[in-house]
Amino acid sequence: MPLSFVCALLFLLFARPTLRTLIVGAAVALLGLTLRAWASGHIRKNSQLAVTGPYAYTRNPLYLGSFLIGLGFSIASGRLILGLVFALLFLGIYFPVMRVESSDLAGLFSEDYERYSRAVPLFFPKLWPYRDERAIEEKFDPSLYLRYREYRATVGFIAAWALLALRAIFIR
Repeated sequence: MPLSFVCALLFLLFARPTLRTLIVGAAVALLGLTLRAWASGHIRKNSQLAVTGPYAYTRNPLYLGSFLIGLGFSIASGRLILGLVFALLFLGIYFPVMRVESSDLAGLFSEDYERYSRAVPLFFPKLWPYRDERAIEEKFDPSLYLRYREYRATVGFIAAWALLALRAIFIR
């Protein structure tokens, strides 16, 4: 059984959601889902450096979106310890991955990526967008959302949220 399923089962076992934590957590998680959807429509993996849409604010909007989704679920769980475990796992897994991907992108896009990485933070977004006069201003492309199957995040969110809601209703 993959580690993610084990973590999800443990999460559900220890969660103590309430109506309030479900609502607040959903608001945060929906921000993350929206960010991931927006980002997926701007990335052309390994063929073009993404610098538009959310990539103008952070180099890793997909991971930031995933973080917000996880934070939302942590809030919904009603258990601080689950939030701390999530934060530690996220930091331990995703920050090293972001560093490796940054190195890979530097190899693929050399000077363009170096200029971009100096102007745009790795994870936490800046308030004003990055602009490169030489870059093509790409608009959101819904076909990319479908190609990268980003809709699966929404389906997973709905299923997991339903389980948390059932837990809140039937198991206290």
